[in-house]
Amino acid sequence: MNILVDLINPSRIKPSGFYTKGVSIIADELVKIYRIGKNISVPALRGISFKIGSGEAVSIMGPSGSGKTTLLNIIGGIDKPTSGSIIVENIKVSELDETMLEKYRLCCVGYVFQAFNLIPVLSSIENVELPMIALNVPRDIRIKRANWLLEQVGLIDRIHHKPYELSGGQQQRVAIAIALANDPPLILADEPTAELDTENALNIINLLTKLSTDYGKTVIVSTHDPRMAIRTQRIIRLEDGRAIGEYKPSELISSEIRYSDITSLIKTRLASMEKEIEELVDRFRKGFINHEEFHQKYVKLKNYIEVLKEMLYSSGY
Repeated sequence: MNILVDLINPSRIKPSGFYTKGVSIIADELVKIYRIGKNISVPALRGISFKIGSGEAVSIMGPSGSGKTTLLNIIGGIDKPTSGSIIVENIKVSELDETMLEKYRLCCVGYVFQAFNLIPVLSSIENVELPMIALNVPRDIRIKRANWLLEQVGLIDRIHHKPYELSGGQQQRVAIAIALANDPPLILADEPTAELDTENALNIINLLTKLSTDYGKTVIVSTHDPRMAIRTQRIIRLEDGRAIGEYKPSELISSEIRYSDITSLIKTRLASMEKEIEELVDRFRKGFINHEEFHQKYVKLKNYIEVLKEMLYSSGY
C-alpha cells in the first residue's frame, strides 16, 4: 500500500502544477447486488472484468441502468462490490476498511459528479480548498493552489462567486478544480456533460482529456456523449451489468474530426456497417465463409452498430 502512504502526505501538495501520475486499474469479476427489503435482489453488476493502464483515458458507455455509475462508485471507493475485486495500482480497494477508504477517496480519487455537488454557502475558492483542508495542507499553500486551479479551468475572475452566481458550465469547472485539489492520480467523471450546453460541454471534454494527454492522469468517464467518447483511448460498453465489448474510437469513427461533423459521420458509418452485414449474410448463404467465421464477424459488426446507434441517439437524432 506504498502509493497510498505517499499520497496521504500533505507535504506533496504544491501551490501549482500536477505531479502525481496515473494508476493502473484491474477489475476482476465485479458483482454488485442491491438488497431491497428481505426478498428482493437487484443485480447492478454481473461479473465485470477489465484492465486500464496508467495514464489511460477510458469511456464507459451503455444505456441507463447498465451499471455505469455503480462501477465508478466501486472504483472510487464510494461503494463496495458484493464479490470480485478492484485493484488500483497496488491498492486492493475492495478490501480497505472505512478509515483507509476515506484516505483513498481523499487522496487517490478526484470525482466529478453530474450534479456538481458544490457547497452552496461557500465561494468557488472555498469549495476548492475543502479537500486540501481535509488533508491538512497548510493554508498559504492551499489558497495559492485553489487560485491556480481556478485559473486553469478559466474561472480566475469567479473565485469569490458562490455556486448560485455561476452558470452550469462554470459550476462543473469548479467541480473539476475540486477534484484536482489534492493532485489525485485517478479522475472519475459521471456523465460530466449531461446537463450542459454545447459550448460548456466541449470545454469540460477538453479539460478532462487534457488531464490524460498532458499530465498522465488516469481518466474514466461514464458518458452518453459521443464527443467525449471519441476523445478517449478506449470505450468499454456495458449492458445489463455486463461488459459486452471494448472498442477503440478509431474502430468506430475517426477521432480526428470537428465536433460538428460527428453526427453525419456516425450516420455514414452506420450505413456502411449495415451494408457490410448484408454482404456478410450473402457470402455466408453462398458458402464463401463457414458458420464460425460468419458468427464472429456478424457479432463484431452488430456490437459496433449498437455503440454507434447509442452515440447517435445521445446526439438527439
